[in-house]
Amino acid sequence: MNKQRRNVLKLGTVLSLAVTAGILRPEQAWAVQQEWNEGAFSATSVDDVIKAFGGDQAAESDKIKLVAPDIAENGAVVPVGVTSDLPNTTQISILVPNNPSTLTAHFDIAEGTMPDVATRIKMGGTSDVYALVKADDKFYTVHKEIKVTLGGCGG
Repeated sequence: MNKQRRNVLKLGTVLSLAVTAGILRPEQAWAVQQEWNEGAFSATSVDDVIKAFGGDQAAESDKIKLVAPDIAENGAVVPVGVTSDLPNTTQISILVPNNPSTLTAHFDIAEGTMPDVATRIKMGGTSDVYALVKADDKFYTVHKEIKVTLGGCGG
């Protein structure tokens, strides 16, 4: 088993026991476990998200593959996948500019792992969806329009 994975499991167990015993409140345990980039998740545009991650701009790249349907019948569960062929990929984010929070999903990619993620996102309506990849301390992007017939963000 990977040592880092083992350490994460141990930390999760210890924090769970501390919450159960009443030593920590759940929000305190979460704060110990995660660093929260509030600026990135409260950003309302693609450029603001890039700035919150410490970048200036993102270049279009054909080495990023964004897999998503052309039409999503239900905006509450839109399957999205991103694969990066860029060397030294360290982050993959999924952005939906028309959502209340543009940054919809963020993944830190560990060294030596395949930069390939898949998730389901919520979309309030038809929008471009961006895959934002950080590789070699530079940002790259690709986007695709997804048409939503039934909104998932309160629509």
